[in-house]
Amino acid sequence: MSWHLYGTEPPSGPLDVWLIDSAEVSTHVTTGSDWCLTVEPSPPYEGYGMAEMGRVEVAPINGETRFADHLGETVLAVREEADPDTGRLALEITFGSGRVRCDAWAGDLRLSGK
Repeated sequence: MSWHLYGTEPPSGPLDVWLIDSAEVSTHVTTGSDWCLTVEPSPPYEGYGMAEMGRVEVAPINGETRFADHLGETVLAVREEADPDTGRLALEITFGSGRVRCDAWAGDLRLSGK
C-alpha cells in the first residue's frame, strides 16, 4: 500500500493498493487522473519524496486497512461497477470472511468492507 506522509500529520490514503497472489503476480488498484478506478497488472513501486509536499511511502499492508482481515484468503469473486461514459467506478472483492469494496471518490481511493 502507499500513503502520503506530510510532516507530523497522520498519513493520508491509501493512494495505491497492490494485491499479490500466491504466484507473486501483482494487481495494482488506484485512481487515475480522470478520477476513475484503475486496476492493472503492475508490481509495487518504490516510495518517493516530493520536497516540501512530503513523501509517498510504500509498505506492506497493516491492520489499518480493509484488506488486513483477509490476508492469505482466496478471492471467491470479483464484481466491477462501471459507467460507459466515465469508466470503472468500483471493484468489490469477495473473500470467505467478507468483502472489500474499492472505489474512487473525488479522485481519492476509498476502501470499505462488509
